Amino acid sequence: MQRYDESSIRILEGLEAVRKRPGMYIGSTDGRGLHHLVWEILDNAIDEVLSGYGNSIQITIKEDNSIEVIDEGRGMPYKPHASGRPTTEVIFTTLHSGGKFSDSGYSVSGGLHGVGGAVVNALSQFLVVTVQRDGKIFRQSFAEGGTKIGDLEQIGETKKTGTTVWFKPDPKIFSTTLMNYDAIKERVRESAFLIKGLKVTLIDERNKQKEVFQYFDGIKEYVSFLNKPRKPFDEVHIINSQYKVNGHKTPINVEVAFQYSESYSEVIVSFVNNVRTKDGGTHEIGFKSALTRAINDYARKYNLIKEKDENLDGVDIREGLTAIISLRISEDLLEFEGQTKNKLGTPDARTAVESVVFENMLSYLEENLTVANHIITRSINAKKAREAARKARDLARSGKKQNKKEVTLSGKLTPTQSKDKSVLELFLVEGDSAGGSAKQGRNRHFQAILPLRGKVLNTERASADQALRNEEINTIIHAIGADFGSDFDLKKMNYDKIIIMTDADTDGAHIQVLLMTFFLRFMRPLVEAGKLYIALPPLYRLMRKRGRNEESRYIWTDEELNQIEDLQTYRIQRFKGLGEMNSDQLWDTTMNPETRSIIQVQLDDVSEADQKITTLMGDNVAQRREWIESNVDFEVSDDFEINKEV
Repeated sequence: MQRYDESSIRILEGLEAVRKRPGMYIGSTDGRGLHHLVWEILDNAIDEVLSGYGNSIQITIKEDNSIEVIDEGRGMPYKPHASGRPTTEVIFTTLHSGGKFSDSGYSVSGGLHGVGGAVVNALSQFLVVTVQRDGKIFRQSFAEGGTKIGDLEQIGETKKTGTTVWFKPDPKIFSTTLMNYDAIKERVRESAFLIKGLKVTLIDERNKQKEVFQYFDGIKEYVSFLNKPRKPFDEVHIINSQYKVNGHKTPINVEVAFQYSESYSEVIVSFVNNVRTKDGGTHEIGFKSALTRAINDYARKYNLIKEKDENLDGVDIREGLTAIISLRISEDLLEFEGQTKNKLGTPDARTAVESVVFENMLSYLEENLTVANHIITRSINAKKAREAARKARDLARSGKKQNKKEVTLSGKLTPTQSKDKSVLELFLVEGDSAGGSAKQGRNRHFQAILPLRGKVLNTERASADQALRNEEINTIIHAIGADFGSDFDLKKMNYDKIIIMTDADTDGAHIQVLLMTFFLRFMRPLVEAGKLYIALPPLYRLMRKRGRNEESRYIWTDEELNQIEDLQTYRIQRFKGLGEMNSDQLWDTTMNPETRSIIQVQLDDVSEADQKITTLMGDNVAQRREWIESNVDFEVSDDFEINKEV
């Protein structure tokens, strides 16, 4: 029996609590948690800019995957704190310390809880802070989870001001310490869009890459960037106003930029004090509510909606909308849900955004009648399409007429024996032939097989009802069981992993792209949660005699094949498709969790992903041609010679 008495109670001192339970502070210890350390230090640098000090930041990914962030702010305070220690030491070794708990340090900032610098230090192999302030340069170093390495020391003199933080995440804490350039690039680009004139330089010493981001039209330019591959039917509209909150001297600054296009998709990106709120919050609720109310009021005023008809739904109104919402909120009002700051909780933010956007939107509609009528016409059509989609979905669920769709689904889907959704995998397999091998080779306990017949719909060019009328898409939706579009619910998924398994050829790659487009447009939370994967079947099987037995090995790429020195001793089998593989071969190489290779589909740069999908899968032929001509090398080089006999 395990003892539980006074001696069982442990007090975690200093930063020990962070290292013991890092997920409580940064969300996870995978790649997302790793990059959260970068965001914490970057946010501190940006807070200086927001407060009016400096307009340039430099981020460097060093060859060892350590990160250096340099700002030109006031320089971190370094003189002795009331505790008797240097203030730099207090900031990086004490939780809930910082200049954001009072009115004296920052009026507006992205940080609130005062754990950022200390948490980064706690989870780092080393951290070095260099301060330029009062004409002097000071440095202090920490190692192995925040342990002080010597005292704060003056190392020089300067006429500049600013702070440099250099740290390396601890590999004992994180499952990976590989910094993702695209993920950091997206965050850096966002910051440059949100603060007009801010210059952010991103350097990657690993591959000698350098990019500079600076924009002078702010979020207006951000919307134009997102809508570049789309077909807008109006100029970008800007809303910039302040909302006074009773009892608070600092108003909430509300800035919104939006533009409608002919796209079917909706893109809303929100920020608070330059921090991306990926899970939305009260400001997004306020924006959606104001937009819906304003357009319905306008439509009623001009009889664009019949008196007997219901109001337009927000989902319909936002079809084709691209919007950026950026708020500046003082520290006394700022509330996030959790340390990772993904969701705004400030109640007054909803009121502020709703009030500002509603009044401005009414004026915008009155001043742009053609655009207003076009928006409402599109919204009415979207509503009709959504209702048609819902009827089709309800019919498929109801079992009426023996429910052809359900019968089809039951005939296609090979289910699992287990009901534990946390371990289940659904393989979307190209064709019946491969489906047959997959069914025989799979682990029946946790692997389900869904063969796809026919052409998968390009959902970038389709509305919701068009998607549902496609048998393959409809079947996938039913198999996953979590609905789709705005009704998609991640918690209702029947499987933990969705794995696309196609032939290793151009047709297979095309099917992969079509399916990824569908998941991004209609089940994006599934992708964002890291539940979408692509299987990697081998290209070759190499065989040769070893005594009385035959030795086999599998090769996944041509490059790998060319590196085999004794290749001539093998017989080579080229797999033209999954259907050519025996069930045991398919299991060993592609389906067995112990031996398979699968790629997790991740959204490192959401904006760029949206752009590429729209460019490559949309209906703008000219843009697609331009992209292909700029990015695809059509030169063909043969590695063989033809000897002609004369």
